[in-house]
Amino acid sequence: MNSLLIEATSATPRIAFDWEAGLMSIRGESYPENSFAFFQPVIDAVARFLAEAERPLRMDVALSYLNTSSVKCIMDLLDMLEDAHAKGQTVEVNWYCDPENDRAVEVAEEFAEDVTLPFTIVALSPE
Repeated sequence: MNSLLIEATSATPRIAFDWEAGLMSIRGESYPENSFAFFQPVIDAVARFLAEAERPLRMDVALSYLNTSSVKCIMDLLDMLEDAHAKGQTVEVNWYCDPENDRAVEVAEEFAEDVTLPFTIVALSPE
């Protein structure tokens, strides 16, 4: 079993990686004291999936806030997906954000500009 579940805290997002479905979900806010330590198991799981699994990987992200080191960790994940995409693997990112949160939309747009893999920005509907 290679799935991964990290429950959210006040400073970290909920991360659920369903290996069999090829789906990773990252939701919440991300400003852990040590982003690199927090995201390392996620980076390791994605690297293992991309190396071993022969099926598509979709990453759904809904982060309303990221600190600078979390941005770097997310970029590391996106770089891995970008490399896989360049090698012909099927990967995609759906980034969900509140259109009223200008900073969240700007972050999503900056990430989208940095990759060539399928990257869709999805506006969340008001609740």
